[in-house]
Amino acid sequence: MDGLSPQSESVLEVIAPDQTRQRVPLTHSPFLIGRGGAGDNNLQLPDGRISRRCAVIVTGEDGHRIEDCGNRYGLFVNGVKVEQKLLEHGDTITFGIDGCYRIVFHRFSASSGQDRESVADLLAHIGTIADVVGSASGSGLSRLNLLLQATSLLHSQLPLDSVLSTMLDHAIAITHADRGLLLEPDATGKMRVRLAQSSGGESLPPETLSPSHTAVNQAISLKSGVITEDLNLASLDLKAAESVVAQNLRAVVAIPLYAKPCFESRQNRSSDCGEILGVLYLDSRRIAAFSAIDRQILDALAVQAASILDNARLVARERERQRLEQELTIAREIQQALLPQGLNDFPHLAVTGVHYPCHEVGGDYFDVFRVDEDRVAFLIADVAGKGLGAALLTTMLQGVLSGISMGTEPEKVFQHLNRLLCRHREIERHATLFVGLLDHDGAFEYINAGHPSPLLMRRGQVTELYAEGSLPVGLLPQAECAAGRMQLEPEDTLVLFSDGITEAQNPDRKLFEVDGLRETIAGCHAMPLDEMQRVVLQAVRQFMRGSSQSDDMTLLLVRYRTPHSH
Repeated sequence: MDGLSPQSESVLEVIAPDQTRQRVPLTHSPFLIGRGGAGDNNLQLPDGRISRRCAVIVTGEDGHRIEDCGNRYGLFVNGVKVEQKLLEHGDTITFGIDGCYRIVFHRFSASSGQDRESVADLLAHIGTIADVVGSASGSGLSRLNLLLQATSLLHSQLPLDSVLSTMLDHAIAITHADRGLLLEPDATGKMRVRLAQSSGGESLPPETLSPSHTAVNQAISLKSGVITEDLNLASLDLKAAESVVAQNLRAVVAIPLYAKPCFESRQNRSSDCGEILGVLYLDSRRIAAFSAIDRQILDALAVQAASILDNARLVARERERQRLEQELTIAREIQQALLPQGLNDFPHLAVTGVHYPCHEVGGDYFDVFRVDEDRVAFLIADVAGKGLGAALLTTMLQGVLSGISMGTEPEKVFQHLNRLLCRHREIERHATLFVGLLDHDGAFEYINAGHPSPLLMRRGQVTELYAEGSLPVGLLPQAECAAGRMQLEPEDTLVLFSDGITEAQNPDRKLFEVDGLRETIAGCHAMPLDEMQRVVLQAVRQFMRGSSQSDDMTLLLVRYRTPHSH
């Protein structure tokens, strides 16, 4: 089934560990949920404790059914572990982990959704008031009709500004105001006019308007509407406000719009209303008569306006998230394409390597290439940090280090790279590097810039290639890289790695360390390199025991052999 029932709209409210929220419509079936990104899931939950694909929601004639896809800690609905369950409105989905994502399932009927049910309750309540006030009932019912029209806008497909403009028209009609404004906070938090209209429905240029900031600030401070029918009887601060005096205003309405309703209690008069979305502002040069009906309708209208703004904000954030995710996917594809693909053996050496970024893209990098007829170069690099910034720098490293393949001496390439990074200190990145050059006769020359020493496996014995330290590139312009030479023997194997391997953590926060790697490869001297690589990666995963990967992992294995042994 590609789509969902036209009779209903189903939404997943995703609550992150930091309590930020987003709403994701259920637009496909099956709808996949898990840690994996684009291509793996319709909803990505970036928490390493969650399985790559942990759950699926399937839509059928009986509704939406959620099923466990083998999540590491199980799947729970309303705190009860389930293998599968038919979802009901308000069900909360969790993953058996404290401080993790929560998902609330919402289903709204097109004919009798919650928003309309809440409005029906409101109408019943206001209808009672209308009966009491008698003559006010006629005008009250006509204004209730305006509210119903405004509520229907929640389900419309009109452009956002068109919806908000109609909402302003209704607010002006309900209050008989001269003009209505919708204010939104800018990047600094200051309220700016987004839309403005007159009582005749004419759009007003926002930059020419000056609402009463005293009334706006009071409404935000009190977290409730400021409704003043006669400013001559208002508080001194509001009565003497500069904009009120200059524009000869007699009535003002300012209602703050919050991400969620404010429920004030006797003990807590400053309840958490969520993020401030804006302010609905109306004013008049005439004394207004706001009845009890008008005030309740106006409050209800403000709730609808807040809901529309909140939905628009969530949609904008979702689109931005999707855009960033698409850019990260492109960056990942480029980075993977720049890594050596299908490593080929050379006459005098065998080689294999893998790279697992911690995030979509990573700061590790390795390469193997021929320098000349006699020598092959292999290198590994680790840029400080993770993510997109580190990945961009690894691409630059590859460009600079390619100079070695053109015959430039490695020492000069390293010096040039170091000075380049030091000149651009605003990058605030450094990198550890190791490059080795191996010729047919086993003569091995290497240069190290702060990178962990490769391990040398010779006849079942494992030793470190060097013990002395050196500085990474990008810290000190005058730093020199450590160089060394040695003679390799046939079947000698070099194990190059990034610290994501040795600093892998288990649930007890213990590290795999160089000793763990040394013990793992000690019995692998007779194995083919592909098998040896598999054993190392399996040992690291078993050590982590399900803990999330905290750094990029790179492993490069090089084995020397005499040309005739190929």
